[in-house]
Amino acid sequence: MSRFTTVAVALTASALLSACVIAPPVNSMPDTAAVTRMSEQALATCGAGNVKEVNAKSFTCK
Repeated sequence: MSRFTTVAVALTASALLSACVIAPPVNSMPDTAAVTRMSEQALATCGAGNVKEVNAKSFTCK
């Protein structure tokens, strides 16, 4: 029984260690279309010269 347990543990460990990990890609560059749309919305909301910061997801006014 000890030999069976050792083989089972070894197979389980090798199966767990060889599992493939899938992660979404990390985009270093923001979506330019989203930034453009958010910039237009920021200008319409805050007014020219009153926009503090804009990114692809949000904006802030001064």
